[in-house]
Amino acid sequence: MDKVWAFIKRDFRTNVSYRVAFLLRFLGLFFSVALYYFIAQLIGRAAIPQLESYGGDYFAFLLIGIALSGYLGTSLGSFSQVIRREQVTGTLEMMLLTPTRLSTIIISSSLWSFLLTSVNVVVYLLLGVLLFGVDLGEGNWLAASLILALTILCFSSLGVIAAAFIMVLKRGDPVTWVFGMLSSLLGGVFYPITIMPPWLQYLSYLLPITYSLRAMRHALLMGYSLVDLRPDIAALALFCLVLLPLSLISFRYAVHRAKVEGSLTHY
Repeated sequence: MDKVWAFIKRDFRTNVSYRVAFLLRFLGLFFSVALYYFIAQLIGRAAIPQLESYGGDYFAFLLIGIALSGYLGTSLGSFSQVIRREQVTGTLEMMLLTPTRLSTIIISSSLWSFLLTSVNVVVYLLLGVLLFGVDLGEGNWLAASLILALTILCFSSLGVIAAAFIMVLKRGDPVTWVFGMLSSLLGGVFYPITIMPPWLQYLSYLLPITYSLRAMRHALLMGYSLVDLRPDIAALALFCLVLLPLSLISFRYAVHRAKVEGSLTHY
Protein backbone atom coordinates (compact mmCIF):
# COMPACT_ATOMS: atom_id res chain seq x y z
CA MET A 1 0.00 0.00 0.00
CA ASP A 2 2.94 2.33 0.57
CA LYS A 3 3.98 1.82 -3.05
CA VAL A 4 0.44 2.38 -4.29
CA TRP A 5 0.15 5.59 -2.28
CA ALA A 6 3.55 6.74 -3.59
CA PHE A 7 2.36 6.35 -7.19
CA ILE A 8 -0.85 8.30 -6.47
CA LYS A 9 1.09 11.14 -4.82
CA ARG A 10 3.53 11.24 -7.73
CA ASP A 11 0.77 11.50 -10.34
CA PHE A 12 -1.17 14.04 -8.27
CA ARG A 13 1.85 16.30 -7.91
CA THR A 14 2.64 15.95 -11.61
CA ASN A 15 -0.87 16.94 -12.68
CA VAL A 16 -1.26 19.77 -10.17
CA SER A 17 2.09 21.22 -11.23
CA TYR A 18 0.40 22.10 -14.54
CA ARG A 19 -2.15 24.33 -12.83
CA VAL A 20 -3.71 25.92 -15.89
CA ALA A 21 -4.27 22.59 -17.64
CA PHE A 22 -5.62 21.10 -14.41
CA LEU A 23 -8.14 23.92 -13.95
CA LEU A 24 -9.14 24.00 -17.62
CA ARG A 25 -9.92 20.30 -17.44
CA PHE A 26 -12.63 20.87 -14.83
CA LEU A 27 -13.82 24.08 -16.45
CA GLY A 28 -14.32 22.11 -19.64
CA LEU A 29 -16.71 19.79 -17.81
CA PHE A 30 -19.18 22.65 -17.36
CA PHE A 31 -19.14 23.51 -21.05
CA SER A 32 -19.56 19.84 -21.96
CA VAL A 33 -22.60 19.44 -19.73
CA ALA A 34 -24.07 22.71 -21.04
CA LEU A 35 -23.55 21.49 -24.62
CA TYR A 36 -25.36 18.23 -23.91
CA TYR A 37 -28.14 20.12 -22.18
CA PHE A 38 -28.84 22.40 -25.15
CA ILE A 39 -28.70 19.47 -27.56
CA ALA A 40 -31.28 17.75 -25.37
CA GLN A 41 -33.40 20.92 -25.41
CA LEU A 42 -33.47 20.69 -29.19
CA ILE A 43 -35.21 17.34 -28.81
CA GLY A 44 -37.35 18.61 -25.95
CA ARG A 45 -39.87 16.47 -24.13
CA ALA A 46 -41.12 14.80 -27.28
CA ALA A 47 -42.76 11.46 -26.77
CA ILE A 48 -39.96 9.08 -27.74
CA PRO A 49 -41.01 5.48 -27.06
CA GLN A 50 -37.41 4.29 -26.70
CA LEU A 51 -36.86 6.67 -23.77
CA GLU A 52 -39.96 5.74 -21.80
CA SER A 53 -38.22 3.03 -19.80
CA TYR A 54 -35.63 5.62 -18.70
CA GLY A 55 -38.11 8.29 -17.63
CA GLY A 56 -38.34 10.15 -20.96
CA ASP A 57 -35.66 12.77 -20.19
CA TYR A 58 -33.06 12.63 -22.95
CA PHE A 59 -30.63 14.93 -21.13
CA ALA A 60 -30.53 12.68 -18.06
CA PHE A 61 -30.17 9.67 -20.34
CA LEU A 62 -27.28 11.30 -22.21
CA LEU A 63 -25.57 12.62 -19.07
CA ILE A 64 -25.29 9.17 -17.48
CA GLY A 65 -24.11 7.69 -20.78
CA ILE A 66 -21.32 10.25 -21.17
CA ALA A 67 -20.29 9.97 -17.50
CA LEU A 68 -20.09 6.19 -17.45
CA SER A 69 -18.36 5.97 -20.82
CA GLY A 70 -15.52 7.95 -19.25
CA TYR A 71 -14.63 4.83 -17.28
CA LEU A 72 -14.46 2.86 -20.52
CA GLY A 73 -12.01 5.32 -22.04
CA THR A 74 -9.89 5.38 -18.88
CA SER A 75 -9.90 1.59 -18.53
CA LEU A 76 -8.99 0.95 -22.15
CA GLY A 77 -6.27 3.56 -22.32
CA SER A 78 -4.70 4.02 -18.90
CA PHE A 79 -2.77 0.75 -18.59
CA SER A 80 -1.29 0.87 -22.09
CA GLN A 81 -0.56 4.60 -21.74
CA VAL A 82 1.37 3.93 -18.54
CA ILE A 83 3.58 1.40 -20.30
CA ARG A 84 4.09 3.70 -23.27
CA ARG A 85 4.87 6.74 -21.08
CA GLU A 86 7.36 4.92 -18.88
CA GLN A 87 9.07 3.43 -21.93
CA VAL A 88 9.42 6.79 -23.68
CA THR A 89 10.65 8.64 -20.58
CA GLY A 90 13.06 5.83 -19.77
CA THR A 91 11.72 5.25 -16.26
CA LEU A 92 10.24 1.79 -16.87
CA GLU A 93 13.64 0.12 -16.90
CA MET A 94 14.67 1.90 -13.69
CA MET A 95 11.48 0.86 -11.91
CA LEU A 96 11.94 -2.73 -13.03
CA LEU A 97 15.26 -2.74 -11.20
CA THR A 98 13.40 -2.23 -7.94
CA PRO A 99 11.85 -5.17 -6.03
CA THR A 100 8.41 -4.32 -7.39
CA ARG A 101 6.35 -6.42 -9.78
CA LEU A 102 5.55 -4.97 -13.18
CA SER A 103 1.85 -5.60 -12.54
CA THR A 104 2.06 -3.49 -9.35
CA ILE A 105 3.76 -0.68 -11.27
CA ILE A 106 1.17 -0.70 -14.06
CA ILE A 107 -1.88 -0.91 -11.79
CA SER A 108 -0.60 1.67 -9.31
CA SER A 109 0.32 4.09 -12.09
CA SER A 110 -3.23 3.84 -13.44
CA LEU A 111 -5.05 4.53 -10.17
CA TRP A 112 -4.76 8.29 -10.52
CA SER A 113 -6.58 8.14 -13.87
CA PHE A 114 -9.45 6.24 -12.27
CA LEU A 115 -9.62 8.64 -9.33
CA LEU A 116 -9.69 11.62 -11.68
CA THR A 117 -12.38 9.99 -13.81
CA SER A 118 -14.46 9.37 -10.67
CA VAL A 119 -14.17 13.05 -9.76
CA ASN A 120 -15.24 13.95 -13.31
CA VAL A 121 -18.30 11.71 -13.01
CA VAL A 122 -19.29 13.29 -9.68
CA VAL A 123 -18.90 16.77 -11.19
CA TYR A 124 -20.97 15.74 -14.22
CA LEU A 125 -23.82 14.51 -12.02
CA LEU A 126 -23.66 17.50 -9.65
CA LEU A 127 -23.81 19.94 -12.56
CA GLY A 128 -26.71 18.03 -14.05
CA VAL A 129 -28.64 18.00 -10.78
CA LEU A 130 -27.84 21.49 -9.43
CA LEU A 131 -27.78 23.55 -12.63
CA PHE A 132 -29.80 21.66 -15.22
CA GLY A 133 -32.56 20.00 -13.20
CA VAL A 134 -31.75 16.30 -13.53
CA ASP A 135 -33.81 14.36 -10.98
CA LEU A 136 -31.85 11.60 -9.26
CA GLY A 137 -33.82 11.75 -6.04
CA GLU A 138 -35.27 8.26 -6.43
CA GLY A 139 -32.02 6.66 -7.57
CA ASN A 140 -30.94 3.35 -6.08
CA TRP A 141 -27.38 4.29 -5.13
CA LEU A 142 -26.55 0.92 -3.59
CA ALA A 143 -27.35 -0.84 -6.85
CA ALA A 144 -25.51 1.87 -8.79
CA SER A 145 -22.39 1.29 -6.67
CA LEU A 146 -22.48 -2.44 -7.38
CA ILE A 147 -22.95 -1.82 -11.10
CA LEU A 148 -20.08 0.66 -11.11
CA ALA A 149 -17.74 -1.79 -9.36
CA LEU A 150 -18.54 -4.54 -11.88
CA THR A 151 -18.22 -2.07 -14.72
CA ILE A 152 -14.77 -0.88 -13.66
CA LEU A 153 -13.59 -4.45 -13.13
CA CYS A 154 -14.88 -5.50 -16.54
CA PHE A 155 -13.54 -2.46 -18.40
CA SER A 156 -10.19 -2.72 -16.61
CA SER A 157 -9.83 -6.31 -17.76
CA LEU A 158 -10.15 -5.08 -21.33
CA GLY A 159 -7.58 -2.40 -20.56
CA VAL A 160 -5.09 -4.97 -19.27
CA ILE A 161 -5.55 -6.99 -22.47
CA ALA A 162 -4.91 -3.80 -24.45
CA ALA A 163 -1.75 -3.21 -22.39
CA ALA A 164 -0.60 -6.74 -23.27
CA PHE A 165 -0.84 -5.88 -26.97
CA ILE A 166 1.13 -2.67 -26.38
CA MET A 167 3.78 -4.67 -24.55
CA VAL A 168 4.27 -6.83 -27.66
CA LEU A 169 3.31 -4.56 -30.57
CA LYS A 170 4.47 -1.24 -29.01
CA ARG A 171 1.82 0.67 -31.00
CA GLY A 172 -1.70 0.14 -32.29
CA ASP A 173 -3.45 -2.36 -30.04
CA PRO A 174 -6.69 -3.62 -31.64
CA VAL A 175 -8.57 -3.98 -28.34
CA THR A 176 -8.79 -0.24 -27.67
CA TRP A 177 -9.81 0.51 -31.23
CA VAL A 178 -12.44 -2.23 -31.54
CA PHE A 179 -14.10 -1.83 -28.15
CA GLY A 180 -13.79 1.97 -28.18
CA MET A 181 -15.44 2.37 -31.57
CA LEU A 182 -18.06 -0.34 -31.15
CA SER A 183 -19.03 0.81 -27.66
CA SER A 184 -19.64 4.36 -28.88
CA LEU A 185 -21.66 3.14 -31.85
CA LEU A 186 -23.56 0.18 -30.40
CA GLY A 187 -23.36 0.50 -26.61
CA GLY A 188 -26.15 3.02 -26.15
CA VAL A 189 -24.04 5.96 -24.97
CA PHE A 190 -25.85 8.59 -27.05
CA TYR A 191 -29.11 6.82 -27.89
CA PRO A 192 -31.09 3.76 -26.78
CA ILE A 193 -30.00 0.63 -28.59
CA THR A 194 -33.65 -0.09 -29.39
CA ILE A 195 -33.57 2.51 -32.19
CA MET A 196 -31.04 0.41 -34.10
CA PRO A 197 -31.89 -2.40 -36.53
CA PRO A 198 -32.38 -5.77 -34.81
CA TRP A 199 -29.12 -7.22 -36.15
CA LEU A 200 -27.14 -4.32 -34.65
CA GLN A 201 -28.96 -4.76 -31.36
CA TYR A 202 -27.79 -8.36 -31.24
CA LEU A 203 -24.21 -7.17 -31.72
CA SER A 204 -24.60 -4.63 -28.92
CA TYR A 205 -25.34 -7.44 -26.47
CA LEU A 206 -21.78 -8.68 -26.99
CA LEU A 207 -20.47 -5.48 -25.37
CA PRO A 208 -20.33 -5.06 -21.57
CA ILE A 209 -21.07 -1.33 -21.80
CA THR A 210 -24.58 -2.12 -23.07
CA TYR A 211 -25.49 -3.82 -19.80
CA SER A 212 -23.63 -1.24 -17.69
CA LEU A 213 -25.45 1.72 -19.18
CA ARG A 214 -28.88 0.12 -19.12
CA ALA A 215 -28.49 -1.00 -15.51
CA MET A 216 -27.03 2.31 -14.34
CA ARG A 217 -29.77 4.36 -15.98
CA HIS A 218 -32.49 2.16 -14.56
CA ALA A 219 -30.89 2.33 -11.10
CA LEU A 220 -30.40 6.12 -11.03
CA LEU A 221 -33.31 7.38 -13.11
CA MET A 222 -36.00 4.83 -12.28
CA GLY A 223 -34.87 3.49 -8.90
CA TYR A 224 -34.87 -0.16 -9.95
CA SER A 225 -34.09 -2.66 -7.20
CA LEU A 226 -31.33 -5.25 -7.31
CA VAL A 227 -33.92 -7.86 -8.21
CA ASP A 228 -35.09 -5.79 -11.18
CA LEU A 229 -31.49 -5.27 -12.29
CA ARG A 230 -30.52 -8.91 -11.84
CA PRO A 231 -30.26 -9.79 -15.58
CA ASP A 232 -27.87 -6.93 -16.35
CA ILE A 233 -25.84 -7.48 -13.17
CA ALA A 234 -25.55 -11.19 -13.98
CA ALA A 235 -24.33 -10.34 -17.49
CA LEU A 236 -21.68 -7.98 -16.11
CA ALA A 237 -20.57 -10.60 -13.59
CA LEU A 238 -20.24 -13.14 -16.41
CA PHE A 239 -18.12 -10.73 -18.44
CA CYS A 240 -15.88 -10.26 -15.39
CA LEU A 241 -15.51 -14.00 -14.86
CA VAL A 242 -14.38 -14.43 -18.46
CA LEU A 243 -12.33 -11.27 -19.03
CA LEU A 244 -10.45 -11.03 -15.72
CA PRO A 245 -8.54 -14.34 -15.95
CA LEU A 246 -8.08 -13.82 -19.70
CA SER A 247 -6.50 -10.42 -19.05
CA LEU A 248 -4.11 -11.80 -16.41
CA ILE A 249 -3.04 -14.67 -18.67
CA SER A 250 -2.52 -12.42 -21.70
CA PHE A 251 -0.55 -9.84 -19.74
CA ARG A 252 1.65 -12.50 -18.14
CA TYR A 253 2.35 -13.97 -21.57
CA ALA A 254 3.14 -10.53 -23.04
CA VAL A 255 5.61 -9.73 -20.26
CA HIS A 256 7.27 -13.13 -20.64
CA ARG A 257 7.59 -12.71 -24.40
CA ALA A 258 8.99 -9.19 -24.06
CA LYS A 259 11.59 -10.42 -21.55
CA VAL A 260 12.61 -13.30 -23.79
CA GLU A 261 12.97 -10.97 -26.78
CA GLY A 262 14.68 -8.30 -24.67
CA SER A 263 12.16 -5.69 -25.86
CA LEU A 264 10.49 -4.84 -22.55
CA THR A 265 11.76 -1.25 -22.57
CA HIS A 266 11.74 -0.81 -26.35
CA TYR A 267 9.26 1.58 -27.95
